[in-house]
Amino acid sequence: MRTKQDYIKGLSKMKRNLYFDGQLIDRTDELQMDCLNVIGTTYDEAAKPENEKLMTATSHLTGEKINRFNHIHQSTEDLHNKQDMTRMLCQKVGGCIQRCMGVDALNALSVICHSADSMFGTGYYPRLMAFVRTFQEQDLVGNAAMTDVKGDRGLRPHQQADPDLYLHVVERRQDGIVVRGAKAHNTLAPYAHELFVLPTRDMTAADADYAVAFAIPADAPGITMVCRGAAPTAPREMSSPLSRRYATVESLTIFDDVFVPWDRVFLCGEWQLAGYLAETFATYHRHSYCGCKPAMSDLLLGAAALVAEYNGVAKAGHVRAKLTEFMTTAELVHACGLAASLKGKAMSSGTYMPDLVYANVGKY
Repeated sequence: MRTKQDYIKGLSKMKRNLYFDGQLIDRTDELQMDCLNVIGTTYDEAAKPENEKLMTATSHLTGEKINRFNHIHQSTEDLHNKQDMTRMLCQKVGGCIQRCMGVDALNALSVICHSADSMFGTGYYPRLMAFVRTFQEQDLVGNAAMTDVKGDRGLRPHQQADPDLYLHVVERRQDGIVVRGAKAHNTLAPYAHELFVLPTRDMTAADADYAVAFAIPADAPGITMVCRGAAPTAPREMSSPLSRRYATVESLTIFDDVFVPWDRVFLCGEWQLAGYLAETFATYHRHSYCGCKPAMSDLLLGAAALVAEYNGVAKAGHVRAKLTEFMTTAELVHACGLAASLKGKAMSSGTYMPDLVYANVGKY
């Protein structure tokens, strides 16, 4: 498994395609270092012996120990460990751990690719597993690029005045496909190794060119990222050390006739599964929320309790009632995630999926 230093060194070798306030920057630019600290934590904590059960897993493909963020869930215990790992890490960085998008996307793809092969006789699932094996062995970071820019929300993808408002296939070749469009609000993309591109909604037969899913290196030719800090990236007077060390950057990711080899394509024209893939990813990701949102509540609760103590009102009944409500809500959310884990079931691929109802109730 990689270290934080290995991760940053790898980013430094990637091609420059990030624009921040109109300036082309490196992935290891100072503007992104607080973000790299977040992802670096997922490497450093996994290397600690006391975190081995929580943060590592045994790959069902190789039998080797891997970072849990690259694991395909094989049991309800895997689901539970992912949730608890997310809560622990979010407590440490004071916010979103970000890397959960990659593991949630990979698991969603493993479910849908297997279904596609059963329904249409495609070969997506073995292709995906070959990719996952390499992804695990190299301990990479993946971003989920799902939200299209959309245009007129009342129209389907093929009905838009500009066909590029949803990412779509513009050419099918013997060696792969060419795609064009953009994905918006891509947290982590500017400092990820791979982008997992997923459809954002249900499709019809007329939208078949838009029903596409694939993995692509984040610095592949034709990809440009227009970046912004989604959490503060500049030092502020009176900022706490926590808010100074960790941050988030997201991007509008533009695909300008990007070539994707067939061995990285996991859905191409199977419009019947586009909405199902988006929904499956959402279920996994909402399950992750049942770990991260309680963690953020823990931090806010602690800050509120400290402020109350400083002001001499920590024992006031209405203050204690509010803190208790904060705590109760956080644990109810975590409990929903635990229930979603325990009621999770193996899909046809063998991948375990959290319970749909409890994952969504937890997010709500």
